[in-house]
Amino acid sequence: MAVKIQTVDEAIEFNGIKVLVYGLLGTGKTRLCATPAKHEHPVLIINAEGGLRSLKNIPDEQKEFIRVVKASSFGEIDDVYEMLTNSHDYAWVCLDSISEIAEVVLANEKKNTTDGRAAYGNLADIMMSMLRAFRDIPRYNVCMSAKMTRFTDEIVNRTSYWPLMPGKTLTNGIGYLFDQVCALRVEEDAEGNLSRWLQTSRDVQYEAKDRSGLLDMFEPPDLYMLENKIIGTVPDETATTESEEGLENG
Repeated sequence: MAVKIQTVDEAIEFNGIKVLVYGLLGTGKTRLCATPAKHEHPVLIINAEGGLRSLKNIPDEQKEFIRVVKASSFGEIDDVYEMLTNSHDYAWVCLDSISEIAEVVLANEKKNTTDGRAAYGNLADIMMSMLRAFRDIPRYNVCMSAKMTRFTDEIVNRTSYWPLMPGKTLTNGIGYLFDQVCALRVEEDAEGNLSRWLQTSRDVQYEAKDRSGLLDMFEPPDLYMLENKIIGTVPDETATTESEEGLENG
């Protein structure tokens, strides 16, 4: 087979934004999945947690562009994937959350084997394959949400935060799959007012990265705005800044 030499621009084919967002319970991960619902094409939220109540009070004009499919088993997730590979009806596809999906897969693997190490090994293989498959669906922007875990290094007295997945292999490797890894943070000012921000680059505590190089260290929790900043295809004036609107569970 002939070797094909390409320029950098030829080799880098833009295939949508691929972002992983992780945060604590109630920081607004589900609500974040609804923020890009301003396109002509709707957003599809693949809901594995069942907690959609945080979307009840979003504006009706935003709800109009949101579609939801409940998928609580790996088989149902696979069915959704097959559907997406045969259509391009959505601007964004959001999996909420992959931590929950992984826990379901692990429980199933534990039923099928008495070897705990084998169950976790199978889990890692299944989940990494699934995550890569969704990440690589052509022309879709993809957001996957995850729970957050905390590591404490008592030697240096430092606490760090990472996306939470069952098993060390998944937890340590998941961040490498995405161009953007963001920590969804809740901050309190001197007056006690709360605001939410996406941390897009790592510091001594939070794991994060931005391969685009176009995002600030802290961005409003709005996927529509991130899309505009990274690829510049949506008008700034129609984007909303939810960090100034208070907190909603999700």
